Amino acid sequence: MIARHSLQVPVWLLVAYGVVLNARLAAAPSAGAAVGVTAVCSRVSKDYVRAKLPDGSFRPEEYTLGKGGRLEGSFRDPSFDNSKFVDIARAITGPLAAQNYLPAKEPDTEKLLIMVYWGTTIVPDAASMSPALVGSGHEIVDGSGKVNTDALGQLHTDDRMRNQIDRRNSMLLGYDSDASVELGSHNSVWSRGISSYRESDELLTELEDSRYYVVLLAFDFQAFRTEKKHKLLWETRFSIQEGRNLFDKALPVMAQYASAYFGQDSHGLVRTKVPEGKVLIGEPRSLGAVEAPAK
Repeated sequence: MIARHSLQVPVWLLVAYGVVLNARLAAAPSAGAAVGVTAVCSRVSKDYVRAKLPDGSFRPEEYTLGKGGRLEGSFRDPSFDNSKFVDIARAITGPLAAQNYLPAKEPDTEKLLIMVYWGTTIVPDAASMSPALVGSGHEIVDGSGKVNTDALGQLHTDDRMRNQIDRRNSMLLGYDSDASVELGSHNSVWSRGISSYRESDELLTELEDSRYYVVLLAFDFQAFRTEKKHKLLWETRFSIQEGRNLFDKALPVMAQYASAYFGQDSHGLVRTKVPEGKVLIGEPRSLGAVEAPAK
């Protein structure tokens, strides 16, 4: 079963299902358009099984895209603030087609309604991330060795808020799908069963850095049309760090990386470091005289 999700599906979008986008397939993006770790989590309902063609490829399934909405994060970011639903749709149409998901050509033929959400995460206040509040004037232990109970209480409050934000981001981005991750007090061990502290520290850093994300929720459109049921068949959540990236440039890259899991179970969180693309230009060289081709 697919885990509960916090994103709500507007009923009017389910009724007004004629949101079909016949966007042109974009060329494959350059890896240099984005840097950092792309994280993907995909879950599939036990009731959803894709049929295959004799050549082993998936049988095409038609879909309609629905505008789920844009969720704002902690910071102003012009590359994200100017994004529109049509931009997201254009970026994911090609990756969807690579998995034989095709825009519906006629009304009533679509199998899926894919709701699209995008946003940037809300991150903890950096001022609350120092366990001792050093230099803030609210140190836990003063110069005489006396415990400042007010500062200690504030630390516990900040710690709870930080955990709440981390947990929300974990569920939103799919980090909660990793059974080894346990969000708890930041004064204790944050993760359990992870192979090294470094790995758990990396996961925590990713959660507490602002990240661009896209969430696709694929519903059974026929079940809604005939039975008025909201039946979620699969979901895919993918994200990348906001720092050092621009949303319009990074979006096609992370969508391409995530596309292998559209409609497929990722079996937990999959993290891939996007390589930085570089072009090296050397000194120009003469190749000598070139003979004209024979007629």
